[in-house]
Amino acid sequence: MDERTMLGLLADRLPRAGDDAAVIDGLVVTIDMLHEATDFPDGTTRYAAGWRAVGASLSDVAAMGADPAAAVAVYGAPEFDDRVLAFVDGARDVCEAVGTEYVGGDLDHHEEFTVATTAVGRTDDPVLRSGARPGDAICVTGTLGRSGAALELFERGETERANGLFRFEPRIEAGRALASHASAMMDSSDGLARSLHQLAEASDCGMAVETPLPIDDAVDSVAGPDERLELGAFFGEDFELVCTIPEKRYPAAKAASPTPLTRIGTVVEDGVTLDGEPMPDRGYTHEG
Repeated sequence: MDERTMLGLLADRLPRAGDDAAVIDGLVVTIDMLHEATDFPDGTTRYAAGWRAVGASLSDVAAMGADPAAAVAVYGAPEFDDRVLAFVDGARDVCEAVGTEYVGGDLDHHEEFTVATTAVGRTDDPVLRSGARPGDAICVTGTLGRSGAALELFERGETERANGLFRFEPRIEAGRALASHASAMMDSSDGLARSLHQLAEASDCGMAVETPLPIDDAVDSVAGPDERLELGAFFGEDFELVCTIPEKRYPAAKAASPTPLTRIGTVVEDGVTLDGEPMPDRGYTHEG
């Protein structure tokens, strides 16, 4: 059974789950787990791992349109050495980049380098996945494909550049700016295509997307024309925001966003399509 199937089975038992984070009385809470085998390619520095792991949870806070309050992490590894310090430096720096604080965590011996991170935030008006309506604009922040390009660079041994691409900026400011405009929102950690399918399912509607998509320039240096769309739309782990915005609010949302906001399509009654053809529900999965 894959991760998504299990999440579907858990949905009835966990009615507060289903969005990027849970919201209880204005408190936003999220948790993520990353493993060396599936999430940190050979050559990933502990600094980049700390930044990326904590950044992933902060991205969930951003997707709710919330203000971050703090982050913590559990660090598990076969042995403890100065790489722990590098990890903490990365975790602290990504928090500082978005105006919040890394406040600690826990250490544990583990056969594989594994990290569990939690971020908390606050909002009285969270943006859920379930508010999209036909006619809304479909938008994405920033560019897609950075992580796919990074993986290729890791495989080529270009680790310095790859680690740089791995250090993404959680879209906290954009999430706050879009919160008053968006009808639905989530991050693209599982890939654009899967995010669109999840938004469509949660909102009981369809998504019609058109190319060109905002693909990161880094993709062009590692992929040919046939791979470009694959890395941008299906690879995932880019941590951009995917949102829907009522048509009349789109110009104001675009002007308000501190991160470039690109319209990629329109919410429709049913179906998820790319250039008029069914868009496969494929994306990142946490499997070894």
